[in-house]
Amino acid sequence: MRLTFDTEVEEFRAEFIAFLTEFMPDEAVAARDRPISSAEVPPWAREWQRLQFDHGWLLPGNPPEFGGRNAGILQQYVHLEELSKRRIYHSFNPQGLGIIAASLLSFGSAEQKKHWAARILRAEITAALGMSEPGAGSDLAGLRTRAVRDGDHFVVNGQKVWTSGAHDADVLLTFVRTDPDAPKHKGISVLLIPTDTPGVTRRPFASICGPHDLDFNEVFFEDVRVPAENLVGPLHGGWGVANGSLGHERTLLWLSFADRLQELIEDFHPRTVLDRDRYATLVMDAQALRLLGSAALAREARGQQDVAALSVLKLLGSEAVQNGSEQALSAQGPDGLIHPAMTAPFNPLNNDNFISSWFERYVRSFAGTIAGGTSEIQRNIVAERVLGLPR
Repeated sequence: MRLTFDTEVEEFRAEFIAFLTEFMPDEAVAARDRPISSAEVPPWAREWQRLQFDHGWLLPGNPPEFGGRNAGILQQYVHLEELSKRRIYHSFNPQGLGIIAASLLSFGSAEQKKHWAARILRAEITAALGMSEPGAGSDLAGLRTRAVRDGDHFVVNGQKVWTSGAHDADVLLTFVRTDPDAPKHKGISVLLIPTDTPGVTRRPFASICGPHDLDFNEVFFEDVRVPAENLVGPLHGGWGVANGSLGHERTLLWLSFADRLQELIEDFHPRTVLDRDRYATLVMDAQALRLLGSAALAREARGQQDVAALSVLKLLGSEAVQNGSEQALSAQGPDGLIHPAMTAPFNPLNNDNFISSWFERYVRSFAGTIAGGTSEIQRNIVAERVLGLPR
């Protein structure tokens, strides 16, 4: 195995590094260790995203009119790798970029791409994903939110939950049931629902990370009238859009887990024999994830689709981060529960006040084993598609 890239890819990397060196704002560095919800997006972050869009560095795999430069998968990889080395965000609306806009570019009409996708990518509006429901989290096919055709509109009634960033989003990519008599997977459609539409109620709620972390939302739809032109993809064809949406999220998702493992390795200072054993496990998990990810990347670069490999990587990466975060927290002892801001006078210009405590890192790690398909779902996929076990 050759874990290097050819001259063309390295020239691409060098060009991107030059762009970052010249244009990356100081605020991007200052904000990198502070979790920022979509409701807190400052003006400089929108300007930074728009600058990347205009130079083709926002999502290099996209065509130029949508913030890219038609880059191949290996070039997309080194682009993300350079961002991760600096621990910087290229957008504070990651779902809008990685899932909603990507889904519209794959399944949307020309008008939807122009009116919605381009504006999301240029940070003119933000978007959230209306997928999970109180009785249908990982089991998307169990959703109950209904959309009934009424002339040139759909009338939507139901509820979503865990909708990240919905309280600040301008539009929701919403999965609804349009044919209640069809088999579960065949009666689903997708609608773009502007959040200022009468009958839409968004209610943010706190998570275990604290009352300040109001990124989650429950969203209620009461006789919400949505123009039929906002239908994304074919009527009753939402299951295919869902698989495509999550596919966009998972393609290089393993790299984010590898980056988080690397951060743990850099910040974890073992003191005892047990700590060193935990540290060694963390290093081995990180190396295994990068090697498996590199193999999957090479297959994709050759045009080989391997959906099961993405499930293996998602499962390994998310659980390695969770286990590593737990071990790192345990190694700190009681000090792991102390937030850095508690040990020094508050200074809004001092970024140390915003660095997550070890406890916060640990509780946040659980999101990785849920979002994008739970570990249980990933194990089912691996069992059926890799091991050949019956359903």
